[in-house]
Amino acid sequence: MNHALSSSPSRSCRTIGDADFYKFREFFHRKTGIFFDDNKRYFVDKRLLERIEATRADDFRSYFISLRFEHDGKELQQLVNAMTVNETYFLRESYQFDCMTRDLLGELIRHKPRGERIRIWSVPSSTGEEPYSIAMQLLQQWPLIDSYDVEILSSDIDTTVLQAAQRGIYSARSVANVPRPWLDRYFTKLADGQWAISRELVAAVEFSQVNLSDPADTRRFRDIDIVFCRNLLIYFDDMSRRVAAEALFDALRPGGFVCLGHSESMSRITSLYRVRRFADAMVYQKPLDGEAP
Repeated sequence: MNHALSSSPSRSCRTIGDADFYKFREFFHRKTGIFFDDNKRYFVDKRLLERIEATRADDFRSYFISLRFEHDGKELQQLVNAMTVNETYFLRESYQFDCMTRDLLGELIRHKPRGERIRIWSVPSSTGEEPYSIAMQLLQQWPLIDSYDVEILSSDIDTTVLQAAQRGIYSARSVANVPRPWLDRYFTKLADGQWAISRELVAAVEFSQVNLSDPADTRRFRDIDIVFCRNLLIYFDDMSRRVAAEALFDALRPGGFVCLGHSESMSRITSLYRVRRFADAMVYQKPLDGEAP
């Protein structure tokens, strides 16, 4: 038999038609809250064809049918991992970390007994640069760190990046903004030029998988003091943004804060939050009990 011949279409011959793209886009949006504009078509098609090839499905139709009716959700998770973008680095938009240690924490602890736990949630975690940046900022820049029990939670929908975050191995590019004293204290340079973060910091962060569009996932997060949710909502449509904003609101303690990415605005999504302007950053606050937004 000539093994170069096959009755099933080769990967190079497979295509995603317009109707299939729109069908998939609606399904993925419903499952994750992420909405792909038409200008993402090439990216979506490429990743879909890779998953069709990996699962040995004959075509989009057979792949999509098996995806919709699978019982364990494993292929859906593989697809989510393939479709999410995780480009980040340490101390990204560091002015918000400065705002946290200079202003937000000081305001929060005025309403807390000394020694009461402070809870900070980073979502999405990506490969861990943000939650570990939060941990370093607290250790290096907040004088009261030893007086409070601080819990750092970090979540992502992508299981692959959560595993990478817990491994804690980073490129030279990823750590380029880390001050040299912090780099020497919290990282070890490896033989291949990468950097391993200290296991002390890895142990300081509790990682978990969360889909912000799924109430069953988000309702377990409560009494959060500060949420970093940066550069995620730009991938959602208006309805999914509202769902996510309300989920974060429910997760916060009264008086708690949300930090968004520089191009994002909670005011365009919901009127639940108060806008707070500090010297370093603008953030969004859940009103204290009895306060109006």
